[in-house]
Amino acid sequence: MLAEILRILRPFWPIALFSTLMGTASGLATASLLATINNALHTEGGATTALLLLFGGLAVLTLAGETISDIGNSLVGQKVVAELRRDLCGRILSAPVAELERYRLHRLTAVLNQDVDTITQFTFNFSGFAISIAIALGCFAYLIVLSPMMFLIALVAIIIGTAGHTYARKKGFEGFSAAREAEDDLQKQYRAITEGAKELRINRQRRVDMYGVQIDRTIGRIRDLRMRAVQIFCTANAFGSALFFVVIGLMLLIQALSPTADARVISGFVLVLLYVKGPIEGIVAMLPLLGRAQVSIGRIADLRARFSAPEAHLPLVDRPVALAPMERIDLVGLRYAFPAPDGGTAFELGPVDLTIRRGEIVFITGENGGGKTTLIKLLLGLYEPAAGERLYNGQPLAPDVVDDYRQMFSTIFADYFLFDDLSVPEGVPMQDVERYLKELEIAHKVSVKDGKFTTTDLSTGQRKRLALVHAWLEGRPILVFDEWAADQDPEFRRVFYTELLPALKAEGRTIIAISHDDRYFHVADRHIRMQAGRVLPAADAADPKTAEIRHDGVAMQAAAD
Repeated sequence: MLAEILRILRPFWPIALFSTLMGTASGLATASLLATINNALHTEGGATTALLLLFGGLAVLTLAGETISDIGNSLVGQKVVAELRRDLCGRILSAPVAELERYRLHRLTAVLNQDVDTITQFTFNFSGFAISIAIALGCFAYLIVLSPMMFLIALVAIIIGTAGHTYARKKGFEGFSAAREAEDDLQKQYRAITEGAKELRINRQRRVDMYGVQIDRTIGRIRDLRMRAVQIFCTANAFGSALFFVVIGLMLLIQALSPTADARVISGFVLVLLYVKGPIEGIVAMLPLLGRAQVSIGRIADLRARFSAPEAHLPLVDRPVALAPMERIDLVGLRYAFPAPDGGTAFELGPVDLTIRRGEIVFITGENGGGKTTLIKLLLGLYEPAAGERLYNGQPLAPDVVDDYRQMFSTIFADYFLFDDLSVPEGVPMQDVERYLKELEIAHKVSVKDGKFTTTDLSTGQRKRLALVHAWLEGRPILVFDEWAADQDPEFRRVFYTELLPALKAEGRTIIAISHDDRYFHVADRHIRMQAGRVLPAADAADPKTAEIRHDGVAMQAAAD
């Protein structure tokens, strides 16, 4: 944890060091104030001018140090949190897609929200924590000066209390760590009750089980684990307070049994112990947050380590595409394998040999789970193949141009994401935008204002139509559709296959579509069928309703009349 904190603070160490030193000075000045007050109380004739001046100077140093420390550490805290968020978002944006898919969305959400918020709370409270430690150390130093023997008595109590708090911190950390694990499950259940809202209304038994069993059990587990950890800390805190009172009682007993005892020493001890109890309780109160921060820092470090190998040559700044116009793309001996699930068998794709030519309409079909979407992700360069290579215009696709290669594609996946700030690409005439919105029958719902589409709050089918409008307007040479027509009504499905796709082809676009609409296979120039991760030969791909014919030297599948 210390190493990770130092790494986080490294860019801001001058401000952090200065703020901490000022907080330490404030704490030591507070301890000196106690010594000054104790001396003033036992000075014959009352406080002298020198004592009053010293008191004033120490008071100013205490207040100034505390203020500077609070502002400085708050500034560092804000910078740390901003840098953490920027760093984590940059790593997520640069991480390989396959690694992101394996990490799972709910875990990412928990780290970006809960863990970063915990670090935020810790950094905002760090100044008071550091000042409390400085006050405690200064007070203990003053106790040594007053009476080493009495300090040894206090030290024994401190050691016993520290041992109790060490044990409590260990047990509390285990509780907070287990609660943090349960929060990942709760994030998953939050997604289930929002994204599965319709299904939960239809299925009462699942809804009751989700609310009364799964969510209730997870929330209860988090509550119980945290309460158990807090109870341990509170018990340890009460134990430490009891030790303080025992030590103060011993001081008073010594004064009562020994009339020669120095009243200045006894009053100094009682005064300091009563005062230092507050800072020590502040330190103890920070221990639960410190425990949660330790868990969160570990989670953040794990995420950083998981995404420590960013995808090579993936810029986060815009630049011109440095590739020649696409003539053909070849997949040669391409293979890919997913990690094997627990107790299962790994899905393997390939070897795949496939050519996509400029201006073609290519349909990819096959059973669910046959590898169609995986093949698309390999074609797009979103997955790195385990074997084989991609050729662009006959040349191997070098790693430093993969991102430029992706800019050739506009894609609408089955699980596509439509950004809220979807805008019209620069240079596109408004009449084209209006024409496409009308052709896709969403002009009554969507318009353009200040260069952006006015809404994305549409039905699933209409959102896909808006995504298609945007893909059309982008003007990229290759369009990829993953079951685009699945959410459209039969009439608009016909329009998509028989009017829109030919119109896109007429503009010189290359179209690759995953489809199960066998009634429209004749629209495609080629029909590629996949099964169990393999591309079937043309003869095997044919079914009783499908005949293989030749057209300009290119194999294509057409529905037989």
